Amino acid sequence: MTSPAVLPRRTAVAILLFVGALFAGNHVSARLAFDDQAGLLLAIVCRSGLTLLALAGFVLWRQPRLRMAPGLLKWQITLGLLVALQSLCLYSAVARIPVALALLIGNTFPILLALLTWALGGSAPTRRACLLMGMILCGLVLVLDLPAWLSASGPMTPAWKAGIGFASLAACVFACGLWITEHRLSSLPGAVRSLYTIMIVFCGMLAAGAAGVVPGGMNLPAGVQGWAALATLSVLYATAFTGLFVFVPRLDMARNSPVMNIEPVASLLFGWLLLDQVFGGLQLAGGAVVLGGIVLLAYSKRR
Repeated sequence: MTSPAVLPRRTAVAILLFVGALFAGNHVSARLAFDDQAGLLLAIVCRSGLTLLALAGFVLWRQPRLRMAPGLLKWQITLGLLVALQSLCLYSAVARIPVALALLIGNTFPILLALLTWALGGSAPTRRACLLMGMILCGLVLVLDLPAWLSASGPMTPAWKAGIGFASLAACVFACGLWITEHRLSSLPGAVRSLYTIMIVFCGMLAAGAAGVVPGGMNLPAGVQGWAALATLSVLYATAFTGLFVFVPRLDMARNSPVMNIEPVASLLFGWLLLDQVFGGLQLAGGAVVLGGIVLLAYSKRR
């Protein structure tokens, strides 16, 4: 079979910008749902359930072989559980701190992935990569406004501490998931891997809800806003995830993947418009430093 033709770069970039904006909208919608007392697990169940239906339809249409080698099963289950945990941690952060801040911290996973790969026997980060990692960490110091918090004049509330912790854990877990994808499941077709991963997330969140692992995790929204937000986040996530999966073979991701880092920027705009979440000038500058470092780090892997 011949590979699908790569789309023109302008078209590919436009698609990735659109997908990034959809992912950002999903997180802002999640915050609106949480503000209306919707449960964390319920939100993940809704979005993963709709995405599972969309992916299942795509897989049935393409009809790939769904069986996998016995040695891959444990890694696939591990990946699914890690993605489920990452989703729960990121939504927990979104429920406590500004959406853009949660995504900026969560998007530091390239640093953790590079260090994890090195620790597990891979190549050491280059000097350029180390400098970019330092740049990203300096940017985080600004965007988190750590000097103000250390002087006891900033809003270091327990909710913010927990939100930052959850976002950091989401980045760590996602880095582990990416390492497994690259080093243990690379032989598994993307359609099969994605379908099983979303299925595990969906079933895992249902099981966690039934067991009461997260107090109030399956709470229903209190009003129309919460239900509308749940429906919106489900549609946005399912559209973005499935659309990205369908178009990936034609997007030249090795060249264009850093465009996906538009997500924190879009969430900053949506958070300002819909949630009245505003950052100070120093925090915005720090966010720009973090985002720029992430983009350059993504490019440095290929240069």
